[in-house]
Amino acid sequence: MLQNNPKLKALINNLWNTLWSGGIVNPITAIEQITYLLFMKRIDDIETNREIDAVSEGEKFVSKFKGKYRPYVDESLYKVNNKMNLDEKKKNASLLKNAKQLRDKNELRWSKFKNITPTDKLLEHVRYNVFPFIKSLNAETSPFTKYMSNAVFIIEKPTLLLEAINKIEEIFLEIEKDSSDGGHSFQDIQGDVYEMLLSEIARAGKNGQFRTPRHIIKLMAELVEPKLGDSIADPACGTAGFLLGAYQYILTYLVRNKSKKKLLKDEDGFERGAFSASLDKKTKSILDKSLFGFDIDVTMVRLGLMNLMMHGIDNPQIEFKDTLSSSYNESGKYNIVLANPPFTGKIDRGDINPSLRISSPASELLFLDRISSMLHTGGKAAIIIPEGVLFGSSNAQKATKEILLKDNQLEAVISLPSGAFKPYTGVKTAILVFKKIKEKSKKWNTDKVWFYELQSDGYSLDDNRRRLKDFPLPKAKLAFDSRNKSNEKDRKSYFYVPITEIIENSFDLSYNRYKEYEYLEQKYEPPKEILSKLLILEKEILNDIKELNTMVR
Repeated sequence: MLQNNPKLKALINNLWNTLWSGGIVNPITAIEQITYLLFMKRIDDIETNREIDAVSEGEKFVSKFKGKYRPYVDESLYKVNNKMNLDEKKKNASLLKNAKQLRDKNELRWSKFKNITPTDKLLEHVRYNVFPFIKSLNAETSPFTKYMSNAVFIIEKPTLLLEAINKIEEIFLEIEKDSSDGGHSFQDIQGDVYEMLLSEIARAGKNGQFRTPRHIIKLMAELVEPKLGDSIADPACGTAGFLLGAYQYILTYLVRNKSKKKLLKDEDGFERGAFSASLDKKTKSILDKSLFGFDIDVTMVRLGLMNLMMHGIDNPQIEFKDTLSSSYNESGKYNIVLANPPFTGKIDRGDINPSLRISSPASELLFLDRISSMLHTGGKAAIIIPEGVLFGSSNAQKATKEILLKDNQLEAVISLPSGAFKPYTGVKTAILVFKKIKEKSKKWNTDKVWFYELQSDGYSLDDNRRRLKDFPLPKAKLAFDSRNKSNEKDRKSYFYVPITEIIENSFDLSYNRYKEYEYLEQKYEPPKEILSKLLILEKEILNDIKELNTMVR
């Protein structure tokens, strides 16, 4: 939705520039600090709306801001010294006692503290009172509280904090305007804002981390079609983009069944139901318990948790855990797995889970094995994998592909254009879609594999990734859905390849291995005619040179 509001985009860029000029130049650090402020704003708004709804429906409501809190006190301001007389010492002691008195939690609301002056008092209150409050919002056992425990508020300049608060106020005013004028859900626009902020992480270049483009995530969710009540996982979730993609797909499905008129076409040509805020309590509870993510970077875990909460998922389940290690043993648990696991790393062999069958430290192979084991019978996965794995012929690569073809029904290999992940990486990738049949199967449960080449993903294949006019992703989804009805007999664009042929080709699963190429015969003139034409051309050139020579004095 942001593509339709250049003012909102400009405000977000201004917020980035504010933190950048204030000395917070690492995008990951900046997004963390922005997220904390967004949470402070969001919690106040949500509690206000819930209170209004409760009053209108005659229900009892207990606000998160109900009760008292113990304020931070800089005791150095109340120190006594030998130069003070007894009355002065008593006065300081009394002032200190009063300063430590419990205060009303309403002071922790964004709407209250944003107007605190002077700015040094504002910074002190936010850092030492408001920030500890938001860190402990959910139950002590929740992933949010657990992984926020070590979070740090690093904004040190009072003027920087005030400027950031003012920028966020402007952003939310514009969101409200866009929600009112455009008929979009406030919750969904707010989520889009956060997604745009997260996109800046790519600038950090940290540990090879980069976000999967949202339009690719949408396509993958469309291919596996998650349903309400499905358990959905990502074993290397980063900022939880795939979990969010599955969540939004389910929202669209619910809206489609309830009122097709409320469906909108998004910027990539997909239908989208943009009404997450209107979910009933039962449906919302089911969705909250359906999404599971894991990551080995605690910063990514925090950002993933907050990303989902910004989109209306109150208590998301994202854990700091290495799903390839011996500490992770979940098998046959999930209906849906969506992932773009890291494929540049080597794993310490000593920490690899012994249940994994691939004898290799290559993370891309180990994750394919892990994802296959995570699915229960009938579960589906859509995974991004480097194409090198598909045509690779090492023993480990062959063993990985055997798992895909035996334990699963490998439904599709969709070759992505080489620029799909620019500007982050130029590695050629593909999407694998497969359904779990049986763990450690001895027979082939794949009888044929559908291959499709996505020549364009709807964006320019350079570092700028500009939006183009066509919408190729919905076409890919349509081709996938109708693949069994297709009468295509050649192998020029999309086609089936039988398992027997794949086995004969040493389990090569690359699109280019099976595609038929058309070679047009080039016809050339006889050499003598070509030489005659060259002589004529040379004479013309010499005549032109002579004419020029007469003009030069």
